Order: sequence, then structure tokens, then C-alpha cells
Amino acid sequence: MPQIDDKEFGPVTVRRSSRSKAMRATVAPNGSLRISVPAYAPLFMVRRMIAGSRPQLRRLLETRPALTIYDGMSIGKSHSLLLRPGASMTIRRTGQQLIVTIPPGESAESAELISAVRTHVQTILRREAKHYLPRRIEYLASTHGFQFSALRFSHASSRWGSCNQKKAISLNIALMNLPFELIDYVLIHELAHTKHLNHSSAFWSEVEQADPDYKLHRKQLKAYSPGI
Repeated sequence: MPQIDDKEFGPVTVRRSSRSKAMRATVAPNGSLRISVPAYAPLFMVRRMIAGSRPQLRRLLETRPALTIYDGMSIGKSHSLLLRPGASMTIRRTGQQLIVTIPPGESAESAELISAVRTHVQTILRREAKHYLPRRIEYLASTHGFQFSALRFSHASSRWGSCNQKKAISLNIALMNLPFELIDYVLIHELAHTKHLNHSSAFWSEVEQADPDYKLHRKQLKAYSPGI
């Protein structure tokens, strides 16, 4: 997909589609700006749209979760981010560390850098999630008498997990940023939905049987964001 480098918004991805009849801006999963356009729309029209819609685009980007980069920042359960001075802005993963070099005069608040770091963070969290969450939810399901049909992973910014009528559970990879007891609460919450696709008293009774401290965990969870 073509990309426009904007001084204010950083890399802007242009997605062409035969189904698009007008230009539409959205926030991509990595937090960057993405603009869907008709299949044959020229890039100069996209640049003109960006130039004429900056206030609206700023408000749109305010809906994405904030990502503040700092030295020693934890990523998931076993990774960390290190900031180092360097001749150029680079990002590399070495073992359990994500090393970001920043040249003199540049800032860790750069939109381009944050977008690139967010992509690396998502990759790390997805790997951790696929390693830990399947085994943990299998254990909790077996222990408390739940059954689910499938397990999927996402990085949707609005929810920690979901369960559909076919008992397929989807989990946000951002769960790996939570304390272990809150991860368990979310997993139990979604497992309880395999029996009750609502938030009735019967549903909460199922949750309480598996997590007697669910009210405390539910309250604590509000301090965290499912966005990345």
C-alpha cells in the first residue's frame, strides 16, 4: 500500500479499494493514520484532503490510546524497552529487549517513532499472548467446568475479550500488560459467557464461583486500557 509522510501525522497509509466511493480516514491498529480511497484516486488528492482536514484528523487521532516511550518501559511479561543515543533513529530487538536509538535533536515523542515502536510492541505482545494465554485458559476451563470452541487473538482497542454464540473466544493481546490475577479475571469472564451470553445474575454467579474476588478485579481493571 502506498504511504504519505506527513510532517504532523507521520506515515499515513493509503488503502485503495474498488468499494470505496469517497475518502475516509481511520486509525490503523498500529495507531497511525490510514485513509481509504477509491481505486484510482491520485495521491495528490489524498494530500489535499489531509491538508484541508487537519482539525478533524487531530480529533480522530485523539481516540487512539496514548503510547509514552521511556527507558526501562515494560512490554508484556518478559520484555523491556531501552532508549539509547545514536547517530540515527533505529529500533531493534535483542533477546528480551527492544532497543530504540535516538539521535541528537530528535524526540521520543516523534509520531513516526511511536508508530514504529507500537508495531514492535504489538508483535511482542502477540508472541507472549500465544505462548501463555492458550495454556492458561485451558487450565481455567478444565478447573471450573467450562468449554469453548476456538481461541483467537486481536488487538482491538475497545475491549479485553469477547465470546460469540458458537463459544469462540477472542482475546486482546494487550492482556499481557495486566497483572496475572486480572488476566485470569478476563479469561474467566469470557469463559462464563460460554454459558451466559449476557451479564445477568446467573452470569456473575458463574464468574464468582471461579473468581471469588471478581468485584475487586473488575474495579482494578478499569485502571488499565485495552489499547496498544
